[in-house]
Amino acid sequence: MNSILKAAIRASSLKYLPSVAYHARVPVNKVFDATKLQFTRTLWSMWSPRRDNEIGLKVHHSFACGCGCGIQRLHTKGEKELVEFLTEEIAAEKKLQKVKTIPTEVEDFKVELNGSEVTLTKKSGDEKITVFFNVNHTVDAESEPELNPNMDKPEFADMRSKPNFEVDIQRGNRTLGFTCSFNADQTPQEGYSNDVFGIDEVTLYDGEWSEQTYAVAGDVLDGYLYDLLMNILEEKGISNEFVEKLSDLSTAYEHSCYLALLENLQKFASGK
Repeated sequence: MNSILKAAIRASSLKYLPSVAYHARVPVNKVFDATKLQFTRTLWSMWSPRRDNEIGLKVHHSFACGCGCGIQRLHTKGEKELVEFLTEEIAAEKKLQKVKTIPTEVEDFKVELNGSEVTLTKKSGDEKITVFFNVNHTVDAESEPELNPNMDKPEFADMRSKPNFEVDIQRGNRTLGFTCSFNADQTPQEGYSNDVFGIDEVTLYDGEWSEQTYAVAGDVLDGYLYDLLMNILEEKGISNEFVEKLSDLSTAYEHSCYLALLENLQKFASGK
């Protein structure tokens, strides 16, 4: 199944989790000064070339950096402030980083990383099982933080990445495909299976998947058929334990992608 194409076509039907920044990303001691921004923009408007022509002044602008490096059009006040903030932010995020090296294998599945996309594959005889997901917009808090007004620094909940994911079970030219997502309510209930994830969609097709391929939503399947399909997934290694490890992998990789973004943003702002 072409998972990337499917994800694009069915974007409106998938339940994306909200995108939430890591708690170190929002410093509580930073206050946005709108008046300062407005004042800066007013000065720029006053001394723009168009304004100079209107009032008959001849002003020779200097586009060199004020720090003395001689670089043209770089190191503006905003860029310098951004670099200073990112220096602190990157250091704080690195302290929060629990996994320094992304694993190359999860249980029997080999891990392949490509930008924000993650693919896990396992082969057994003539059968190939592929799990695919994207870490974008997948981070959410495990629980709401308990805020105490008497605390200097509030305690924030751990951030977890819980992506929607595709599972393809391929035999020869035929593929049994599942679209799955994490269950929102994982509170144990008596008499019910406490599955970490659920089936959103099922399809079966020959050759390549296309938008003409028929698929059925998981919530309209016969209850017994749904349970049997969940059993099939578990037999293929897509168990609750595996999906928890998938979340661990996605959490660690999403955080590493975020750190890389901060570092590249810092280099961009500093003109490197």
